[in-house]
Amino acid sequence: MSRSTDILLTGLAPAIWGSTYLVTTEALPQGYPITLSVLRALPAGLLLIAVTRCLPPRAWLGRVFALGALNFSLFWVCLFIAAYRLPGGVAATLGSLQAIMVIIMARGWLGTPIRTGAVIAALAGVLGVGLLVLGPEAKLDPIGIAAGIGGAASMAAGTVLSRRWQPPVPALSFTAWQLTAGGLLLLPLALLMEPPLPPLSALNLAGLIWLGLIGAAATYAIWFRGIARIEPGAVSMLGMMSPVTAVTLGWLWLGQSLDPAQLLGAVIVLASVWASQRANRPRANPDPKPAAPLLSETS
Repeated sequence: MSRSTDILLTGLAPAIWGSTYLVTTEALPQGYPITLSVLRALPAGLLLIAVTRCLPPRAWLGRVFALGALNFSLFWVCLFIAAYRLPGGVAATLGSLQAIMVIIMARGWLGTPIRTGAVIAALAGVLGVGLLVLGPEAKLDPIGIAAGIGGAASMAAGTVLSRRWQPPVPALSFTAWQLTAGGLLLLPLALLMEPPLPPLSALNLAGLIWLGLIGAAATYAIWFRGIARIEPGAVSMLGMMSPVTAVTLGWLWLGQSLDPAQLLGAVIVLASVWASQRANRPRANPDPKPAAPLLSETS
């Protein structure tokens, strides 16, 4: 499969993640962020383990739980704190800093060169996201800002370490391990900090199924597959597709308005994502990883 096809396929994941805000606000009960995160991650992870019949070996458990914490548990908790304490535009803009963090972390952990074009594209992407989602009501809350930056750093570290710690199993199994670990880490937090969920309606169940099967299982399998095949800086920039989708769905589904500054921001984001793919293109000797047999199977 060509690099262009890999990029387009990987970009589907953050584009679909852009629906999370709409589904969460319109289809799920409010006030249960950690519990809903558990229900998004844990059932999807266990289902994928049942389908793939592949368990992580004992030697991999530490790495699996570290990645589950970075990519899901810590990231989602920071995301919800930022969302509750900051206007959505501020939280999204802080989240877009992830692309710059990935460039720096990839240099330290993977030895990936820092390319001027990639840095410029990442900075332009942050500017584009700011124009797209920031409004006059934007306010700065120290805890919210810390959570937003912490969430970006958590996802950035998870992205780079997922590239560094590539197990010889298919992306679907790698996704199953991380979702299960992330859900297990969040479960005691949900039980201690949140009341039991009320009875769920058909709409609530549909929202959870969408976020679990599509917004977690399917999209993260695509995402981790992309991390294994595409340069970390290029992958992280694809994450900026998420606010573009979120704003577009708000316009189409909720009747929210789009002003010229937001349209300009969307154009800048799309242009920066395109530019980053060119800037991060490997110069020579790409090192594709061949498929390898499963490490462990259940009977």
